Amino acid sequence: MLYWLTTLSEGGDFFNLFRYITFRAGGAFLTALVFGFLFGPPLINVLRRTQGKGQPIRLDGPEGHLVKAGTPTMGGLLIIAALTTSTLLWARLDNSYVWMVLFVTLGFAAIGFADDWAKVKKQSSAGVPGRVRLLIGFVIAGLAAAWAAWHHPAELTGQLAFPIFKAYLLDLGVLFVPFGMIVIVGAANAVNLTDGLDGLAIMPVMIAAGTFGIIAYAVGRTDFTEYLDVHYVPDTGELLIFTAALIGGGLGFLWYNAPPAAVFMGDTGSLALGGALGAIAVATKHEIVLAIVGGLFVVEALSVIIQVFYFKRTGKRVFLMAPIHHHYEKKGWAEPQIVIRFWIIALILAMIGLATLKVR
Repeated sequence: MLYWLTTLSEGGDFFNLFRYITFRAGGAFLTALVFGFLFGPPLINVLRRTQGKGQPIRLDGPEGHLVKAGTPTMGGLLIIAALTTSTLLWARLDNSYVWMVLFVTLGFAAIGFADDWAKVKKQSSAGVPGRVRLLIGFVIAGLAAAWAAWHHPAELTGQLAFPIFKAYLLDLGVLFVPFGMIVIVGAANAVNLTDGLDGLAIMPVMIAAGTFGIIAYAVGRTDFTEYLDVHYVPDTGELLIFTAALIGGGLGFLWYNAPPAAVFMGDTGSLALGGALGAIAVATKHEIVLAIVGGLFVVEALSVIIQVFYFKRTGKRVFLMAPIHHHYEKKGWAEPQIVIRFWIIALILAMIGLATLKVR
Protein backbone atom coordinates (compact mmCIF):
# COMPACT_ATOMS: atom_id res chain seq x y z
CA MET A 1 0.00 0.00 0.00
CA LEU A 2 2.77 2.43 0.94
CA TYR A 3 4.46 1.69 -2.39
CA TRP A 4 2.18 4.30 -3.97
CA LEU A 5 4.29 6.96 -2.20
CA THR A 6 6.88 6.39 -4.94
CA THR A 7 4.56 8.36 -7.23
CA LEU A 8 5.42 11.43 -5.15
CA SER A 9 9.14 10.89 -5.67
CA GLU A 10 11.22 12.90 -8.07
CA GLY A 11 14.29 10.75 -7.43
CA GLY A 12 16.79 10.97 -4.61
CA ASP A 13 14.24 12.04 -1.98
CA PHE A 14 12.67 10.20 0.97
CA PHE A 15 9.74 8.83 -1.04
CA ASN A 16 12.18 7.13 -3.40
CA LEU A 17 13.09 4.73 -0.56
CA PHE A 18 9.76 3.00 -1.00
CA ARG A 19 10.93 1.66 -4.36
CA TYR A 20 13.43 -0.59 -2.59
CA ILE A 21 12.26 -4.01 -1.45
CA THR A 22 14.87 -4.11 1.31
CA PHE A 23 13.63 -0.82 2.81
CA ARG A 24 10.03 -1.97 2.74
CA ALA A 25 11.02 -5.35 4.20
CA GLY A 26 12.58 -3.54 7.16
CA GLY A 27 9.39 -1.54 7.57
CA ALA A 28 7.31 -4.72 7.39
CA PHE A 29 9.43 -6.39 10.06
CA LEU A 30 9.16 -3.47 12.48
CA THR A 31 5.44 -2.99 11.85
CA ALA A 32 4.66 -6.65 12.57
CA LEU A 33 6.91 -6.67 15.63
CA VAL A 34 5.27 -3.58 17.15
CA PHE A 35 1.83 -5.02 16.26
CA GLY A 36 2.69 -8.16 18.21
CA PHE A 37 3.87 -6.27 21.26
CA LEU A 38 0.84 -3.94 21.27
CA PHE A 39 -1.93 -6.44 20.61
CA GLY A 40 -0.46 -9.52 22.33
CA PRO A 41 -1.75 -8.81 25.87
CA PRO A 42 -5.32 -7.83 24.89
CA LEU A 43 -5.60 -10.82 22.56
CA ILE A 44 -4.39 -13.21 25.25
CA ASN A 45 -6.92 -11.75 27.70
CA VAL A 46 -9.72 -12.24 25.17
CA LEU A 47 -8.63 -15.82 24.51
CA ARG A 48 -8.55 -16.58 28.24
CA ARG A 49 -12.07 -15.24 28.74
CA THR A 50 -13.59 -17.00 25.74
CA GLN A 51 -11.83 -20.34 26.11
CA GLY A 52 -12.27 -20.98 29.82
CA LYS A 53 -10.17 -24.10 30.41
CA GLY A 54 -7.93 -23.33 27.45
CA GLN A 55 -6.35 -25.94 25.20
CA PRO A 56 -7.10 -29.51 26.33
CA ILE A 57 -3.98 -31.37 27.49
CA ARG A 58 -3.57 -35.02 26.47
CA LEU A 59 -3.53 -37.26 29.54
CA ASP A 60 -1.33 -39.81 27.73
CA GLY A 61 1.31 -37.18 26.97
CA PRO A 62 4.42 -36.25 28.94
CA GLU A 63 3.61 -35.71 32.62
CA GLY A 64 5.19 -32.25 32.62
CA HIS A 65 2.51 -30.96 30.26
CA LEU A 66 -0.25 -31.26 32.86
CA VAL A 67 0.94 -28.03 34.51
CA LYS A 68 0.09 -26.23 31.25
CA ALA A 69 -3.63 -26.87 31.70
CA GLY A 70 -5.64 -23.68 31.33
CA THR A 71 -3.25 -22.02 28.87
CA PRO A 72 -5.25 -20.48 26.01
CA THR A 73 -4.60 -21.49 22.41
CA MET A 74 -5.15 -19.78 19.01
CA GLY A 75 -2.20 -17.45 19.67
CA GLY A 76 -1.43 -17.88 15.98
CA LEU A 77 -4.07 -15.21 15.41
CA LEU A 78 -1.53 -12.67 16.65
CA ILE A 79 1.08 -13.75 14.09
CA ILE A 80 -1.40 -13.96 11.23
CA ALA A 81 -2.91 -10.55 11.99
CA ALA A 82 0.54 -8.96 12.33
CA LEU A 83 2.00 -10.39 9.13
CA THR A 84 -1.16 -9.80 7.07
CA THR A 85 -1.49 -6.17 8.18
CA SER A 86 2.21 -5.53 7.67
CA THR A 87 2.31 -7.23 4.25
CA LEU A 88 -0.70 -5.29 2.98
CA LEU A 89 0.88 -2.08 4.23
CA TRP A 90 4.38 -2.53 2.80
CA ALA A 91 4.15 -4.92 -0.18
CA ARG A 92 3.23 -4.09 -3.75
CA LEU A 93 -0.39 -5.12 -4.03
CA ASP A 94 -0.11 -5.72 -7.77
CA ASN A 95 2.21 -8.68 -7.14
CA SER A 96 0.52 -12.03 -7.82
CA TYR A 97 2.87 -14.07 -5.63
CA VAL A 98 2.13 -11.93 -2.58
CA TRP A 99 -1.59 -12.59 -2.98
CA MET A 100 -0.98 -16.30 -3.60
CA VAL A 101 0.99 -16.72 -0.38
CA LEU A 102 -1.51 -14.63 1.59
CA PHE A 103 -4.34 -16.76 0.20
CA VAL A 104 -2.64 -19.95 1.42
CA THR A 105 -1.78 -18.43 4.79
CA LEU A 106 -5.28 -17.19 5.52
CA GLY A 107 -6.90 -20.33 4.10
CA PHE A 108 -4.90 -22.66 6.35
CA ALA A 109 -5.36 -20.28 9.27
CA ALA A 110 -9.12 -20.69 8.84
CA ILE A 111 -8.76 -24.48 8.89
CA GLY A 112 -6.63 -24.28 12.02
CA PHE A 113 -9.01 -21.85 13.71
CA ALA A 114 -11.95 -24.18 13.14
CA ASP A 115 -9.94 -27.09 14.55
CA ASP A 116 -8.77 -25.15 17.61
CA TRP A 117 -12.27 -23.86 18.30
CA ALA A 118 -13.75 -27.36 18.13
CA LYS A 119 -11.10 -28.69 20.54
CA VAL A 120 -11.68 -25.90 23.05
CA LYS A 121 -15.46 -26.17 22.95
CA LYS A 122 -15.45 -29.97 23.26
CA GLN A 123 -12.46 -29.93 25.64
CA SER A 124 -11.10 -32.77 23.56
CA SER A 125 -8.01 -33.27 21.42
CA ALA A 126 -10.34 -34.37 18.61
CA GLY A 127 -11.22 -31.27 16.59
CA VAL A 128 -12.23 -31.12 12.94
CA PRO A 129 -11.91 -34.62 11.39
CA GLY A 130 -8.52 -35.12 9.77
CA ARG A 131 -9.98 -36.05 6.39
CA VAL A 132 -11.99 -32.83 6.28
CA ARG A 133 -8.91 -30.77 7.14
CA LEU A 134 -6.87 -32.51 4.46
CA LEU A 135 -9.58 -32.14 1.82
CA ILE A 136 -9.96 -28.41 2.36
CA GLY A 137 -6.20 -28.03 2.60
CA PHE A 138 -5.65 -29.77 -0.73
CA VAL A 139 -8.27 -27.55 -2.39
CA ILE A 140 -6.51 -24.40 -1.14
CA ALA A 141 -3.10 -25.80 -2.10
CA GLY A 142 -4.35 -26.86 -5.54
CA LEU A 143 -5.59 -23.36 -6.32
CA ALA A 144 -2.31 -21.87 -5.12
CA ALA A 145 -0.14 -24.30 -7.10
CA ALA A 146 -2.14 -23.61 -10.27
CA TRP A 147 -1.87 -19.89 -9.51
CA ALA A 148 1.92 -20.16 -9.26
CA ALA A 149 2.23 -22.28 -12.41
CA TRP A 150 0.17 -19.75 -14.33
CA HIS A 151 2.51 -16.91 -13.35
CA HIS A 152 5.83 -18.74 -13.69
CA PRO A 153 7.94 -17.92 -16.78
CA ALA A 154 7.09 -20.12 -19.76
CA GLU A 155 10.41 -21.96 -19.58
CA LEU A 156 9.77 -22.89 -15.92
CA THR A 157 6.06 -23.68 -16.03
CA GLY A 158 5.45 -27.26 -14.91
CA GLN A 159 9.17 -27.77 -14.27
CA LEU A 160 10.81 -29.07 -11.10
CA ALA A 161 14.17 -27.46 -10.37
CA PHE A 162 16.90 -29.25 -8.46
CA PRO A 163 19.46 -27.73 -6.10
CA ILE A 164 23.07 -27.99 -7.25
CA PHE A 165 22.08 -28.93 -10.84
CA LYS A 166 21.43 -25.72 -12.79
CA ALA A 167 20.88 -27.19 -16.23
CA TYR A 168 18.58 -30.05 -15.25
CA LEU A 169 14.83 -29.55 -14.99
CA LEU A 170 12.28 -32.31 -14.59
CA ASP A 171 9.17 -31.64 -16.66
CA LEU A 172 6.22 -32.57 -14.47
CA GLY A 173 3.69 -31.08 -16.87
CA VAL A 174 0.19 -31.28 -15.45
CA LEU A 175 1.58 -33.18 -12.45
CA PHE A 176 3.22 -30.00 -11.18
CA VAL A 177 -0.04 -28.86 -9.56
CA PRO A 178 -0.54 -32.13 -7.58
CA PHE A 179 3.14 -31.97 -6.62
CA GLY A 180 2.72 -28.38 -5.42
CA MET A 181 -0.34 -29.44 -3.44
CA ILE A 182 1.67 -32.11 -1.64
CA VAL A 183 4.46 -29.61 -0.86
CA ILE A 184 2.08 -27.04 0.62
CA VAL A 185 -0.13 -29.46 2.57
CA GLY A 186 2.89 -31.46 3.70
CA ALA A 187 4.65 -28.34 4.98
CA ALA A 188 1.51 -27.17 6.81
CA ASN A 189 1.03 -30.47 8.61
CA ALA A 190 4.75 -30.95 9.36
CA VAL A 191 4.91 -27.60 11.15
CA ASN A 192 1.66 -28.49 12.92
CA LEU A 193 3.22 -31.70 14.28
CA THR A 194 6.32 -29.79 15.42
CA ASP A 195 4.26 -27.37 17.52
CA GLY A 196 4.24 -29.35 20.74
CA LEU A 197 6.54 -27.46 23.13
CA ASP A 198 6.74 -23.81 24.15
CA GLY A 199 8.62 -21.94 21.42
CA LEU A 200 9.59 -25.10 19.55
CA ALA A 201 7.88 -24.43 16.22
CA ILE A 202 7.96 -20.63 15.89
CA MET A 203 11.75 -20.16 15.87
CA PRO A 204 12.43 -22.80 13.16
CA VAL A 205 9.57 -21.27 11.16
CA MET A 206 11.20 -17.84 11.41
CA ILE A 207 14.58 -19.30 10.46
CA ALA A 208 13.05 -21.00 7.42
CA ALA A 209 11.14 -17.84 6.53
CA GLY A 210 14.32 -15.76 6.69
CA THR A 211 16.09 -18.29 4.47
CA PHE A 212 13.31 -18.29 1.90
CA GLY A 213 13.10 -14.52 2.05
CA ILE A 214 16.72 -14.41 0.89
CA ILE A 215 16.03 -17.03 -1.78
CA ALA A 216 12.95 -15.17 -3.02
CA TYR A 217 14.88 -11.91 -3.23
CA ALA A 218 17.78 -13.58 -5.05
CA VAL A 219 15.75 -15.48 -7.66
CA GLY A 220 13.68 -12.38 -8.34
CA ARG A 221 16.69 -10.37 -9.54
CA THR A 222 18.46 -11.01 -12.83
CA ASP A 223 21.85 -9.83 -11.54
CA PHE A 224 21.71 -12.25 -8.61
CA THR A 225 20.48 -15.19 -10.68
CA GLU A 226 23.22 -14.65 -13.26
CA TYR A 227 25.88 -14.53 -10.55
CA LEU A 228 24.49 -17.48 -8.58
CA ASP A 229 23.55 -19.40 -11.74
CA VAL A 230 20.00 -20.12 -10.53
CA HIS A 231 16.68 -19.86 -12.32
CA TYR A 232 15.16 -16.39 -12.59
CA VAL A 233 11.55 -16.12 -11.38
CA PRO A 234 10.34 -12.53 -11.93
CA ASP A 235 8.50 -10.71 -9.13
CA THR A 236 9.29 -13.19 -6.36
CA GLY A 237 11.55 -10.65 -4.63
CA GLU A 238 8.45 -9.02 -3.18
CA LEU A 239 7.99 -12.13 -1.00
CA LEU A 240 10.89 -10.87 1.12
CA ILE A 241 8.41 -8.39 2.58
CA PHE A 242 6.04 -11.20 3.56
CA THR A 243 8.82 -13.22 5.22
CA ALA A 244 10.09 -10.12 7.05
CA ALA A 245 6.58 -9.51 8.36
CA LEU A 246 6.37 -13.17 9.40
CA ILE A 247 9.62 -12.88 11.37
CA GLY A 248 8.47 -9.68 13.06
CA GLY A 249 5.09 -11.16 13.96
CA GLY A 250 6.78 -14.38 15.06
CA LEU A 251 9.10 -12.55 17.44
CA GLY A 252 6.15 -10.63 18.86
CA PHE A 253 4.38 -13.94 19.48
CA LEU A 254 7.49 -15.62 20.92
CA TRP A 255 7.63 -12.89 23.58
CA TYR A 256 4.45 -14.42 25.03
CA ASN A 257 5.09 -18.02 23.96
CA ALA A 258 8.50 -18.33 25.65
CA PRO A 259 8.48 -20.86 28.50
CA PRO A 260 6.27 -20.89 30.44
CA ALA A 261 3.94 -19.94 27.60
CA ALA A 262 1.15 -17.46 28.24
CA VAL A 263 -0.51 -18.63 25.02
CA PHE A 264 -0.12 -21.50 22.55
CA MET A 265 0.13 -21.02 18.81
CA GLY A 266 -2.48 -23.65 18.06
CA ASP A 267 -3.35 -25.08 14.68
CA THR A 268 -4.42 -21.56 13.70
CA GLY A 269 -0.79 -20.54 13.53
CA SER A 270 1.09 -23.75 12.77
CA LEU A 271 -1.00 -24.79 9.76
CA ALA A 272 -0.96 -21.24 8.35
CA LEU A 273 2.80 -20.72 8.74
CA GLY A 274 3.67 -24.16 7.39
CA GLY A 275 1.39 -23.61 4.41
CA ALA A 276 3.02 -20.22 3.80
CA LEU A 277 6.48 -21.78 3.69
CA GLY A 278 5.26 -24.40 1.23
CA ALA A 279 3.65 -21.74 -0.96
CA ILE A 280 6.84 -19.65 -1.05
CA ALA A 281 8.85 -22.74 -2.01
CA VAL A 282 6.45 -23.45 -4.89
CA ALA A 283 6.50 -19.81 -6.02
CA THR A 284 10.31 -19.62 -6.06
CA LYS A 285 10.84 -23.07 -7.64
CA HIS A 286 12.73 -24.26 -4.55
CA GLU A 287 10.46 -27.04 -3.39
CA ILE A 288 13.29 -29.52 -2.80
CA VAL A 289 15.31 -26.94 -0.88
CA LEU A 290 12.35 -26.61 1.50
CA ALA A 291 12.92 -30.23 2.52
CA ILE A 292 16.48 -29.24 3.50
CA VAL A 293 15.73 -25.91 5.17
CA GLY A 294 12.67 -27.39 6.89
CA GLY A 295 14.43 -30.67 7.63
CA LEU A 296 13.44 -30.43 11.29
CA PHE A 297 9.77 -30.41 10.29
CA VAL A 298 10.38 -33.35 7.95
CA VAL A 299 11.92 -35.41 10.75
CA GLU A 300 9.04 -34.57 13.08
CA ALA A 301 6.50 -35.69 10.47
CA LEU A 302 8.46 -38.83 9.59
CA SER A 303 8.67 -39.83 13.26
CA VAL A 304 4.86 -39.87 13.41
CA ILE A 305 4.53 -41.80 10.13
CA ILE A 306 7.11 -44.37 11.21
CA GLN A 307 5.53 -44.75 14.66
CA VAL A 308 2.02 -45.29 13.30
CA PHE A 309 3.13 -47.67 10.52
CA TYR A 310 5.35 -49.79 12.77
CA PHE A 311 2.76 -49.96 15.55
CA LYS A 312 0.04 -51.12 13.17
CA ARG A 313 2.34 -53.82 11.77
CA THR A 314 3.92 -55.08 15.00
CA GLY A 315 2.03 -53.61 17.95
CA LYS A 316 5.34 -52.12 19.14
CA ARG A 317 6.71 -48.58 19.12
CA VAL A 318 9.92 -47.25 17.58
CA PHE A 319 9.84 -44.10 19.73
CA LEU A 320 8.75 -43.72 23.32
CA MET A 321 6.27 -41.18 21.96
CA ALA A 322 5.78 -39.35 18.68
CA PRO A 323 6.41 -36.71 17.38
CA ILE A 324 10.09 -37.12 18.17
CA HIS A 325 10.34 -34.14 20.54
CA HIS A 326 8.07 -36.05 22.93
CA HIS A 327 10.42 -39.04 22.64
CA TYR A 328 13.21 -36.95 24.11
CA GLU A 329 10.89 -35.65 26.82
CA LYS A 330 10.17 -39.25 27.79
CA LYS A 331 13.92 -39.88 27.88
CA GLY A 332 14.25 -37.18 30.50
CA TRP A 333 15.42 -34.17 28.48
CA ALA A 334 14.21 -30.85 29.90
CA GLU A 335 11.81 -28.92 27.65
CA PRO A 336 14.13 -25.89 27.19
CA GLN A 337 16.98 -28.27 26.32
CA ILE A 338 14.94 -29.89 23.54
CA VAL A 339 13.69 -26.56 22.21
CA ILE A 340 17.10 -24.87 22.03
CA ARG A 341 18.81 -27.92 20.50
CA PHE A 342 16.10 -28.16 17.86
CA TRP A 343 16.57 -24.44 17.14
CA ILE A 344 20.28 -25.09 16.57
CA ILE A 345 19.49 -27.94 14.18
CA ALA A 346 17.04 -25.71 12.28
CA LEU A 347 19.70 -23.02 11.89
CA ILE A 348 22.28 -25.52 10.63
CA LEU A 349 19.83 -26.88 8.06
CA ALA A 350 18.98 -23.34 6.94
CA MET A 351 22.66 -22.63 6.28
CA ILE A 352 22.91 -25.82 4.23
CA GLY A 353 19.82 -24.81 2.28
CA LEU A 354 21.26 -21.36 1.55
CA ALA A 355 24.51 -22.95 0.38
CA THR A 356 22.60 -24.64 -2.45
CA LEU A 357 22.21 -21.21 -4.08
CA LYS A 358 25.91 -21.14 -4.87
CA VAL A 359 26.84 -24.83 -5.10
CA ARG A 360 25.99 -25.49 -8.73
